[in-house]
Amino acid sequence: MDSQLLIGGHIYSPSAPDATAMAIENGVVVWVGSDHVGRTLHPKAQIVDLAGALVAPAFVDSHVHLTSTGLAIRGLDLSAAVSRADCLQQIHRYVAENTDTDLIWGLGWDESTWPDLTCPTTAEIDAVVGDRPVYLARIDEHSAVASTALRSRADGLVGAQGYDAQGPLTADAHHRVRGAARLLLSQSGRSRAQHAALDDAASHGIVAVHENGGPDISGLDDFLSLADLDHAVQIRRYWGAPVADAEQATSLLTATRAHGLGGDLFIDGAIGSHTALLREPYTDADTSGVCYLDGHAITRHIRACTQAGIQCGFHVIGDGATDLLVEGFSAVAAELGAPALARLGHRIEHAEMITAEQAAILASCGVIASMQPLFDALWGGPGQLYEQRLGLPRGRSLNDFAQLARAGVGLAFSSDAPVTSMRPWEAIAAAAHHNNPASAISVRAAFAAATRGAWRAGGERDGVAGTLVPGARADYAVWEVDELVVAGSADPAVARWSTDPRSRVPALPDLRPGTRLPECVRTVRAGTPIYDRAGL
Repeated sequence: MDSQLLIGGHIYSPSAPDATAMAIENGVVVWVGSDHVGRTLHPKAQIVDLAGALVAPAFVDSHVHLTSTGLAIRGLDLSAAVSRADCLQQIHRYVAENTDTDLIWGLGWDESTWPDLTCPTTAEIDAVVGDRPVYLARIDEHSAVASTALRSRADGLVGAQGYDAQGPLTADAHHRVRGAARLLLSQSGRSRAQHAALDDAASHGIVAVHENGGPDISGLDDFLSLADLDHAVQIRRYWGAPVADAEQATSLLTATRAHGLGGDLFIDGAIGSHTALLREPYTDADTSGVCYLDGHAITRHIRACTQAGIQCGFHVIGDGATDLLVEGFSAVAAELGAPALARLGHRIEHAEMITAEQAAILASCGVIASMQPLFDALWGGPGQLYEQRLGLPRGRSLNDFAQLARAGVGLAFSSDAPVTSMRPWEAIAAAAHHNNPASAISVRAAFAAATRGAWRAGGERDGVAGTLVPGARADYAVWEVDELVVAGSADPAVARWSTDPRSRVPALPDLRPGTRLPECVRTVRAGTPIYDRAGL
């Protein structure tokens, strides 16, 4: 029997809040408690000395795009550019250093943080790259600038919705140029990018990810390649294409080898690219965004997947898009009954602009919100993107984790990598220290959303997934931490009894601003190490 006893650390377990040791047999947690008792009960187990480290349930990232994440890790990442001129200079350096590539794929630029709030033009890109095909996605991946050499490869680009001869391409025009760029990626290059993304995930305590694919975001070839990828990190795959009936839903699930029909099934786009669908126009542009899927198509998709017993979901950001989604769930709930929806755990990706009344409806249908706390950290502060695009008070009302939690909507936290990096502790800190304090949740609730909640969003509903209790799969990470604390909500309106030691609430790392975040020492999936920094 494969048996290990971890001792001398801090085990984050609801069944034994003061535990310092944990026993594992054949990839399953069988006991948690104190060192002395553990040695007595498991005398033949292999001893692993934690040297004071924290052992916590491993993370799940419930919304990623692996290939483009790997391309960012291995290639041209423009997220650090501080101006349009700096962005062009970074592109110039990369082009000069990478002369043997068929395609230059870059991403991460964010003009909302630049002094003049403007992005490079096609002419400026051409002046730097010449006749090489170049695709440069905005940080939200819902618009891009591209060289003429790449634009010429995109069929039907001129005149497509969202086309601009010199500015960023959005909507259908962006999907067309992104598709042309994907065709230039080699199979080996794509595989290297996917492995790089998964290696990065493992190095930050993540044992499972949810790939959100679709015909416009990644393409079927890319999506199918992930089904056969050999890597220790588990991949749950969602395909974002609408269906009209249960038979079509079943056929599409089989054809794509997907686990669910949702993820980046776009109802709208993104706030940064002015393509999120709003009830009222943007403050800084004469548009209310883009609608990719109308109310009838949304209702049909929910009904078809529910009747077929398939988990579904949608990409929803703007309040106009949220209205359409909630109407769809309400219609199907009236027809099939809310329990029929709730048993499948349908999902809403992003869920940035939801009213209290809408949250209650979604909760009654058992909908899970897969959200990205780092969006608020990046764009939710005074003068930042949300305020630029939406003004006040709209710009201060996004990503209300507390409201959704109060309504009973299940939360699952993610990165939307490569939009933000797969850094779960940063996301947890962002949720607990929201730019709008009324929207924040406790560190403990945020940690649950990145572990138990994310497993549940992926269909794991055994009651122990994402915890370290006897009977749970031994999915965990070992962390080097400075201090452990029991922190309640920052909102004084929330009861703080749980901070009392007598409540026996397990401690978590101190994530107050300015503190050092935990550093991953080891990541373990089902008892088998998949990342090891220190060779424990």
